[in-house]
Amino acid sequence: MADVIDELVDYTLSHFAFEEELMEEAGYPFCAAHKRVHEVFTKRVSEYRMRFQAGEDVVDELKSMLSRWLFNHIRNDDKAYSMQVRQHLDRFAREHQQGGWLTRTVMRLFRQAPVRP
Repeated sequence: MADVIDELVDYTLSHFAFEEELMEEAGYPFCAAHKRVHEVFTKRVSEYRMRFQAGEDVVDELKSMLSRWLFNHIRNDDKAYSMQVRQHLDRFAREHQQGGWLTRTVMRLFRQAPVRP
């Protein structure tokens, strides 16, 4: 069980960091509030870890909290930013599909001008 809790904490931290970076890049206006929700969750999981390390049986309580929290968080909090992040990623993909702004600019500057008679 200790390994599962440790993996949960590690995965949670890396996943939240990735998610927060996406929200920031997309300009999601409620990024700070969403990050705070992540911090509160991380603190709760850390408290379960400490209780477990102290010898307390937290397995059922942790499982129940995780299933409720994850379902509600994904369904509500994550869904709230998903459209803005998706639009940002689509825009990013379109821009880089053509080589990015630098390549496009260089191509425009050095495109051969039509030959005049």
